[in-house]
Amino acid sequence: MPHVLLLASSLDENFFTYSLAGILAGAVLMLGYQRWKASVFKIRLAEKADALLDQANRDAESLKAQILLEAKSDALEIKSKGESELAEARRVQLSREQKLDRRSEQLDRQEESLRKQQRGLENSQNRLDSGLRGLVEKRESLEAMERQQQRLLETTAGLTRAEAAQRLLKTLDDELEQERGKILLKQKKRITETAKEQSRQLLLTAIQRYASAFTADTTTSTVDVPTDDMKGRIIGREGRNIRAFEKATGIDVIIDDTPGVVIVSGFDPVRREVARRSLTSLIADGRIHPSKIEEVVEETRGQIQELIMQKGHEAADEVNVPGLPDRLIEMLGRLHFRTSYSQNVLRHSVEVAFLSGMIAEMLGMNGDLARRCGLLHDIGKAADHELEGGHPKIGADLLRRHNERPEVVHAALGHHDEIVVEHPYTMIVATGDACSASRPGARRESLERYIKRMEELESIAKRFDGVREAYAISAGREVRVIVDSTSTSDEKAAVVCHEIAKAFERELLYPGEIKITVLRETSFTEVAK
Repeated sequence: MPHVLLLASSLDENFFTYSLAGILAGAVLMLGYQRWKASVFKIRLAEKADALLDQANRDAESLKAQILLEAKSDALEIKSKGESELAEARRVQLSREQKLDRRSEQLDRQEESLRKQQRGLENSQNRLDSGLRGLVEKRESLEAMERQQQRLLETTAGLTRAEAAQRLLKTLDDELEQERGKILLKQKKRITETAKEQSRQLLLTAIQRYASAFTADTTTSTVDVPTDDMKGRIIGREGRNIRAFEKATGIDVIIDDTPGVVIVSGFDPVRREVARRSLTSLIADGRIHPSKIEEVVEETRGQIQELIMQKGHEAADEVNVPGLPDRLIEMLGRLHFRTSYSQNVLRHSVEVAFLSGMIAEMLGMNGDLARRCGLLHDIGKAADHELEGGHPKIGADLLRRHNERPEVVHAALGHHDEIVVEHPYTMIVATGDACSASRPGARRESLERYIKRMEELESIAKRFDGVREAYAISAGREVRVIVDSTSTSDEKAAVVCHEIAKAFERELLYPGEIKITVLRETSFTEVAK
């Protein structure tokens, strides 16, 4: 047993020794391996470092070359720019030097010219001084000769100087007396001509007060219906008849509760008359439907056109104005359906033609031309609802297009005194127009409506700043406005005048035109004590 234990103990010691040796050997091998691996890693790191260093060197060289190229390029560009700027500066400097040289040459030439002029002036001055001395000498010589001749004349005539002067004055007095007579005769003739002209103007003014008797015709815009059932037939099923009628005539039909009356409304008097006659024919026929309406309206339109031409020819023949174009005849006929303040415009034109002819013949002028001017003076009213502007301008343009004489055109343009009168026939027509329009009974208007219209004109004008007073005159055809001169300048007064005209156009309905005149007035008041 002890031997066994001893053997076991010996085996354990050997195992421990061998194990320890194996461990040491493994540690030595491991350490060697680690050192070998470290050396290999260092070699690889050195190789990488060398490669990176080589790459960095190559990049540095490339960057260095690129920077050098850019620097050279910038240097070349800067050099080129500097050279161009230097060349430009040299060019500018050269141009300035050339200009200075030219200016210097000009100054030299001017200086030389001034020297020449100075020498010329000196020569001229010398010649003038010499001539002046010669004139003084001649004057003294002439005075001496005059005194000698005067003594010789006194000796020859046996008259002193005072006596000769007295005779000369007497001769001049006789001549002046004759000249005064001639001047008096000339002035007397001039005064006679002026008096004749003034008497003619006074005669024209007096004739404006002339009045004749004539009852103006009026037109109507209402149609009588026998029963209220007829109103329903005029309207038709769902309003088709009345729509067809309004479409065919261009006129509005007003059907209300007023018994036995239908109203036709429209701005065109000819269309309104076509509508009135067409509706009267339809009511009399009793057959009212769209196709019948179109047929009757077309037939009535033809009848009205024939009536227009007939009325135009009758008016021209009545006042003996031949040779009018068909277009002007038609426009005259259309005036038959136009009224102004309840006065028929065609009859008014005929009356103005007669008055103008009589006035012209009394003044020794062409009566036929005056009648032509009077008949056509309101021709623009036949188309003033179709064109822009007042009827004088429209009528003048129409007559000018039809080659009427300048006197006729000017009479239509200026018969309301809106332009400077260039022809006496314009004043004659204006006189006849005033006589026809202003005489008693020519125009009918209720007093209440007249007063209301005047008040409306004045109230609108008084709304504007600076307006002190406003007066409607000439039956509303003109408004005189007085503004305060202390608070309103001329420019502001012009603006107020324009604004008043625009307010009338916006707020009022009126025939023709309204003239607005703005006056600046300053009042001074003192009390004597």
